[in-house]
Amino acid sequence: MEKSDLFELLQLITKASRKIIAIYETSFESIEKTDGSPVTEADKAANEIFEEGLIFTQIPLISEETTQSTFDIRSKWEKCWILDPLDGTKEFIKKTGEFAICLALVEHDKPIFGFIASPVEQTILFGGRDFEPKICTFDSIHNETEWKSISANFVLNSPLKIAASISHFSEKDAAFISKVEEKFPITYSKKGSALKFFDLAEGTMDLYPRYSPTMEWDIAAGQAILEALGGGVFHAETLEPLTYNKEDLYNPPFIACTKSFLPYLRELE
Repeated sequence: MEKSDLFELLQLITKASRKIIAIYETSFESIEKTDGSPVTEADKAANEIFEEGLIFTQIPLISEETTQSTFDIRSKWEKCWILDPLDGTKEFIKKTGEFAICLALVEHDKPIFGFIASPVEQTILFGGRDFEPKICTFDSIHNETEWKSISANFVLNSPLKIAASISHFSEKDAAFISKVEEKFPITYSKKGSALKFFDLAEGTMDLYPRYSPTMEWDIAAGQAILEALGGGVFHAETLEPLTYNKEDLYNPPFIACTKSFLPYLRELE
């Protein structure tokens, strides 16, 4: 990715984040979409910012808050953006602070670059193929000397630390964690949205199993970042990396893990 494009994308994410926070600080309303999930004016406002702001890249967009192109059209795309303009809307509504922006660049169905922003913490985690993941603040997007570099964590936490969803924890998630506990002493903690990928990237968590439903825009950015660190996001049954821009935009059950846990992943089959 060209440096000039990277700076513009970081600026775009910062702009959308600040709009989200401006709405977060008001008494906003939410409505229920046809699929039963909630949406707020913050989801829509951030989406509009990205729809306009990504035009310069001339790369098509898949977003949670837009009507998707048909698969006949999408299947011809070599590259696309996959966006969740406000990941963790339930947490946004509850005002827990645990929500994020997720933006991923996908090429030939594989995520090659990801951005995950925390509007509350005013930080952005980003990285991907041929780009060492980093964390910057909104105020340092144009000052690379202030960006925090992240390298792969080669040592497992002891006890093993497992991330779980705060709003979508399932019996299958619990069963997987029990299986891990047969091999490792563990602790686990629940957190909303893609903010869990900050913890995985920095090595404060070792893995994140997810058996309840997710969509491509929830995970693509996190996968690009973890893969750049030697880890990844894998189908819970086949252990193959997840792919994107599928006809059905739902993800299968998956296990996200750091490089340090990767050698043990197949032992859990």
